[in-house]
Amino acid sequence: MTRRPSVAGMFYPDNPSRLREMITTFFQRAGVPGSAMGVVSPHAGYVYSGHVAARAINALPKDFAGTIIIIGPSHEGYMTCASAEPWATPLGTVENDTGLVDALDIPVDEFSHRNEHSLEVQVPFIQTHLPEAKIAPVMMGNQTLRAAEHLAERILHAIRSTNHDVRIVASSDFSHYVPESVAQQQDNYAIEALAALDVAEFYRRIRDEGVSACGYGPICTMCLVCRELGAGHADLLQYTTSAEMSGDTSHVVGYAAIAVM
Repeated sequence: MTRRPSVAGMFYPDNPSRLREMITTFFQRAGVPGSAMGVVSPHAGYVYSGHVAARAINALPKDFAGTIIIIGPSHEGYMTCASAEPWATPLGTVENDTGLVDALDIPVDEFSHRNEHSLEVQVPFIQTHLPEAKIAPVMMGNQTLRAAEHLAERILHAIRSTNHDVRIVASSDFSHYVPESVAQQQDNYAIEALAALDVAEFYRRIRDEGVSACGYGPICTMCLVCRELGAGHADLLQYTTSAEMSGDTSHVVGYAAIAVM
């Protein structure tokens, strides 16, 4: 069985040549590849956030041939679960690291993954930048701090028990459908807490400011794992909003590329 794309032709082109050309252009503008342990990458339509996603994925080592754990929020209310299937996109099929997925010891539920876009939209970028990498997709339901800590524990256990080389992509957009000035103020206030990988403070700022980021749990899980593996800080590589493309500053979505090192 293979997980088939569900948002090709909507969030990104379903024509392989057009998709490859679009992503290649994004990466050409993303600068020099980095050496991050984990990144935050947006998951909106490529027209709006594709250039930011490329900047995030480009922060991962280009010669990386291990496993990319992709953690994304469930937009349909499903519980935290993994996928053990290969994932197909118009660019081909990516192998699943089933050994690591099994070692996570969390439920595997392919049905819950079938329509979730937060994970899918990351895969073509991974295929392009890291063609030798496998993936381990994880969808996060409960996004409390305790849930993030628990998922981080499971990921760390899986990494240590399999000894697989891993990098992590946390899939998240930031503020949703607020004026651009509000999005910029709230999002950057929350992101500042990640500079020192202070996930408790990040959660506090998200809560106190009412930041409508959809993947704060995946972000914190990624930061907790990377911190335990030796990362010391996070760098904001790029921040923008949907207004950059739409011109509408009254109701925007915020997008950030963040690298953890």
